Amino acid sequence: MNRLKTFLLMVGLMFLFIFVGGAIGGSQGMIIAFIFACCMNFFAYWFSDKIVLSMYKAREVNEQEFPRLYAIVRNLAGRANLPMPRVYIIPTQVPNAFATGRNPENAAVAVTQSLLEVLNEQELSGVLAHELAHVKNRDILISTIAATLAGAITMLAYIARFSALFGGYGGRGRNRGGGGLIGLLAMAILAPIAAMLIQMAISRSREYLADRGGGEISGNPLALAGALKKLEYAAQRNPGSSNSTTAHMFIVNPFRKGFLTGLFSTHPSTEERVKRLEAMAG
Repeated sequence: MNRLKTFLLMVGLMFLFIFVGGAIGGSQGMIIAFIFACCMNFFAYWFSDKIVLSMYKAREVNEQEFPRLYAIVRNLAGRANLPMPRVYIIPTQVPNAFATGRNPENAAVAVTQSLLEVLNEQELSGVLAHELAHVKNRDILISTIAATLAGAITMLAYIARFSALFGGYGGRGRNRGGGGLIGLLAMAILAPIAAMLIQMAISRSREYLADRGGGEISGNPLALAGALKKLEYAAQRNPGSSNSTTAHMFIVNPFRKGFLTGLFSTHPSTEERVKRLEAMAG
């Protein structure tokens, strides 16, 4: 199912680029957009994990540097029958974590520096088990590609907005009157919403499954529930500067709650996740 979703995401991106390319530059713009979309899909599949990790200045670390962290990851990977993933540290004081990679053989888990300081060993194991559950469920490819494609859609909206404002939508657009301009303005408004909907559709149900899988792998659902409470509290006090196109990858939403962020949240409510974990433990 995730492979099908990944394919549909890539095809959808291609058609979206072709549509906007045609609106901006006619048939020539469509050809350029098609070539660009093909290149974008290639890089999204093979390099999206590296792109996301570099966005957060994540640094790969070894066992000598972080023996406690490495021991926990190795133990949990063994329990889950997964290869040992690469381990990264994100240099930020906002506690959070995510997993990325094309498949379990090329997976990586990234944790923030603050996460190691805020959580005790059982809670840290719960968080890492949650991320390894994403790896085992093969969520990581589609979530990482979604982050890359959401960024591409946002960039597309900026291009459309720029073209609409400065009349760069070609002579044909001018001959059609205001139609081309209206289309570009609509694209500029709707594209960021499309990016949010992509993230929402992928994340919410998968988070519940990863919570359950994390509880099973770690053997301690209550520790994961306690970690989620701490991370939610930290995110509300200090939301940090996470990129909105990658928010769905983190174990908790890195942004402060509000009406719109709640409406378009990439995660189910932490309260509901904790309730389900507590019921699982009971």
